[in-house]
Amino acid sequence: MAYIQVVAGLVLLVFAGDFLVRGAVSLAQRAGISTLIIGLTVVAFGTSAPELVVGIDAVLTGAPTLALGNVVGSNIANVLLVVGLPALIAPMTCTAPRLGRNLMIMLAATALFIGLAHSGSFGRQQGMILLVFLGLFLTYSGLRAKTVTCGEALCDNETDIPDTPDSYLLAAALVTGGLIGLGIGADLLVMGAVDIAVSFGVSEAVIGLTLVALGTSLPELVTALVAAVRGHCDVAVGNVIGSNIFNLLGIMGVTSMVGEVPVPESFLNVDLWVMLASSMLLIPFCRMRSKVGKTAGGMMIAFYIAYIIYLSNSAESAAVMGMHF
Repeated sequence: MAYIQVVAGLVLLVFAGDFLVRGAVSLAQRAGISTLIIGLTVVAFGTSAPELVVGIDAVLTGAPTLALGNVVGSNIANVLLVVGLPALIAPMTCTAPRLGRNLMIMLAATALFIGLAHSGSFGRQQGMILLVFLGLFLTYSGLRAKTVTCGEALCDNETDIPDTPDSYLLAAALVTGGLIGLGIGADLLVMGAVDIAVSFGVSEAVIGLTLVALGTSLPELVTALVAAVRGHCDVAVGNVIGSNIFNLLGIMGVTSMVGEVPVPESFLNVDLWVMLASSMLLIPFCRMRSKVGKTAGGMMIAFYIAYIIYLSNSAESAAVMGMHF
């Protein structure tokens, strides 16, 4: 039953998130908001809505480490799988304008996140710091984008705007249905994940790092695979970097404002550093404006598999230790 809850929750989150984004973009367009601002705010927040709702639900239901595991695990999966797997289909190009600059911002956000994690927990103070930096990033992105004119290629934000309904009533219905679906889907996913953690004797943090993180990264993975097939790999790499920034600053920022999220010792020793190392793998490709080919993609996937094997082994060891005690 727990597995059915997890699958049903993930399916609901994917569709509800899509409905919310389409409805919200339509309403924003009708309100006369520019495409640029919609791309930077409505679409960015909307596509991160599943992770955000899961994080808040996890804190409210007494499983806060699952929320932390989801953010860290999603960022690891985003780089190693969402970039690695499509690279086996077509080279993932890293030549888009501002990609290198945004990567540096992502690495800075990762360093800030790790620094705050060493305080032992994410509370309101840490959440406020993360949200302030998110606001600065959005302001900076908006100012930078206004100075760039769309020339040979489409502007980054233009490509992120999905097809939207023409009817105001339909748009409002999509937003309402999306919000309701997100709430139900997150509840199902969290309850199922906690049940699985209990039945296997592993921590909620491990389930968050693996099952939940992989599930909430599926939309980005599907988008990247489609982009690779169509030859739009710059968009996929850009989406990964943007998603990771929002995960660290936005999702964890809001979640820790709702309730305190403790940081387990295992995160400080291993998982946060795996997240940083994964992010740094993109540096040579963005700095040299080169492509992530099949060899590099295969290495990324191997790195992710090794990390999952490590997590499963550490979870088994913890379960055996628990049985002895």
